[in-house]
Amino acid sequence: MIRFASLGSGSQGNALIVDAGETKLLLDCGFSVRATSERLGRLGVSSDEITALLVTHEHSDHVAGVCRFAGRHGIPVFLTHGTYIALSRGQSPLPECKIVDSHLPFSIGSIEIQPFPVPHDAREPVQYVFGDGKRRLGVLTDTGTITPHIVERLNGCDALVLECNHDPDMLASSTYPYALKQRIAGSYGHLGNEQAASLFALIKTTCLQHVVAAHLSEQNNRPALARHALSRALDCGEDWVCVADQENGFAWRELG
Repeated sequence: MIRFASLGSGSQGNALIVDAGETKLLLDCGFSVRATSERLGRLGVSSDEITALLVTHEHSDHVAGVCRFAGRHGIPVFLTHGTYIALSRGQSPLPECKIVDSHLPFSIGSIEIQPFPVPHDAREPVQYVFGDGKRRLGVLTDTGTITPHIVERLNGCDALVLECNHDPDMLASSTYPYALKQRIAGSYGHLGNEQAASLFALIKTTCLQHVVAAHLSEQNNRPALARHALSRALDCGEDWVCVADQENGFAWRELG
């Protein structure tokens, strides 16, 4: 059985935990060591129980605590070569580093992991699908476009954590500088609500047990807007769609 939860999701920090019993993986660590331990504690997990830490890309809201947390607890870190090069500048050395090929699957303990590249303005960004041989959890955040390869990787997943970063109208009318608006809405930026929802027309959704809207902008989106877009595309009730928030993430969800 796989279960998953978020320690927090948004521009101030991101981390997701995937738990298959003896194997517990942390995806990204955008919080301080203390905050990460406290947030894990809220989920009933000790920092010493983390088997490995996987990194999607080098932006600070995903890696602010990676080096210190991994060093404090002697945890191996899995990341692409490009992310390693970007992360190693000005950071503490990683205790144990494992370079990931963005197209090749690998396993950590009882969890099977399929990385896949995404278009984002980082050195070598990836996202991941996690599985136990029976069920699959797909994670897709920090991408400006949904590519055919992304569709292939996420097709038929049993759960999805899906970026709904912004509402286009809110972003357009925000006080953000024009260049930042263009970056966020661009092909190497972040998915808007309707962009995220368009994924469901391209993949098999009959297996879905959970859908979580994640990485919402606090300035340029609202949970109700993300829920509405995803639920309309899925033809389900809005309350079935979970929304991860910055402070609390979301609680445990199980794949049966």
